[in-house]
Amino acid sequence: MASTPELQHTVGKTASFSGTALHTGEKVTLKLQPAPVDHGIKFKRKDLQEEPTIDAKIENLKTVERATTIGEGSVRVHTVEHILAALWAMGVDNAIVEMDANEPPIGDGSAQAYVDLIRKAGVTPQEEPRDFFRVRETMHVSSKTGALLVLLPDEKFRISCTQAGPNNQFAQFLSVEVTPAVFEREIAPARTFVYYEDVKPLMDKNLIKGGSLENAIVVRGEAVLSKEPLRFPDEFVRHKILDIIGDLALVGRRIRGHVVAVKPGHAANADLACSITREQTRRSAVATPRTMPSGDGGLDTDQVMQILPHRFPFLMVDRIISFETETKCVGVKTVTINEPFFQGHFPGHPVMPGVMQVEAMAQVASILLFKLAKTTSRIGYFMSADEVKFRKPVLPGDTIFIHAELTKSRGERLAKAKCHCVVNDAIVSEAELMFTFLDK
Repeated sequence: MASTPELQHTVGKTASFSGTALHTGEKVTLKLQPAPVDHGIKFKRKDLQEEPTIDAKIENLKTVERATTIGEGSVRVHTVEHILAALWAMGVDNAIVEMDANEPPIGDGSAQAYVDLIRKAGVTPQEEPRDFFRVRETMHVSSKTGALLVLLPDEKFRISCTQAGPNNQFAQFLSVEVTPAVFEREIAPARTFVYYEDVKPLMDKNLIKGGSLENAIVVRGEAVLSKEPLRFPDEFVRHKILDIIGDLALVGRRIRGHVVAVKPGHAANADLACSITREQTRRSAVATPRTMPSGDGGLDTDQVMQILPHRFPFLMVDRIISFETETKCVGVKTVTINEPFFQGHFPGHPVMPGVMQVEAMAQVASILLFKLAKTTSRIGYFMSADEVKFRKPVLPGDTIFIHAELTKSRGERLAKAKCHCVVNDAIVSEAELMFTFLDK
């Protein structure tokens, strides 16, 4: 039985609160409003003529110095990471964040005020499913500052983070699965922090005008300066995880993957968000269904089974979609979760076995040779498989286009073929196959 898809959510009603912006020092009122499905998170500048809005998307990223700034045209919204982290982690996909200034209130330097605001507004399901980015293979970004972020496949959204200050001061580590309950309890209360040596340079750049010990922790040597004691022994790494969540929210869709971060910062977080968005764009561009002609241009399923002796579960070709020349053809195989090999091959993370891809290549090559020989009275047997490479995983839902080219043949009994499998216009596996044909 298919699982019920996760639905998009918005806030249940309008809610607001006021405070001081961290970097500009301005007084600002922020109002959270419901939005329709597929709207995403948008910031509205109520203080400007025509009340322009900015999509919270990585394409609109402008700067990442000590905070994340987004903008469209000349309109900017600064320090969006805390409100985005709260919305995303608390399960809000669609909302309007209305402000009468260019930066949200900093609150106490954490995301707690935004969690409280979302609780006040409520979270309600909508009628459309969520969009996900499911990590298929490892991705990573690094920076000259020593930041490293690696994104691994995972069925959940997890973050494992190591944070360390200058000379590895206050080195801390934490690994969490990001859920609304975990975020509210373990991450949202963690406050922003700054090293004392950085305070003057930031002030010289007209930043942190609204900063104080009431909304930030200042680290000076071994001392921790703040209005109240640390809320967690490892509060710094928890706030770094908060920032990662907020910055990755700019991807615009839920991530199913495990982020492993070492000394992260807004710039590295944004680089990873850009990489994810590029990969999603690539997937979308090549996901358009390809036409599968039958008749003279290929063979339908019945015609394939008239040639090949294989049957379920070992028939690995659905159709032959084209014979490009006398020595080339292309077959197709649609991979579904119902394939019997998924029951035992990584059932928690189903991946098509490489040997089955090699078998699919051999079957397409066999059809090509049978067509040339104008006989199906023989059975093909492997003799060797050389230069076998598996480049990308093949997952349930993928459609494999199997290319075969005969490169050598001796009469009608011995042949060599160069083959490769393609998913979403990327080669996932390849091999050079030699086989012989014997009478049935």
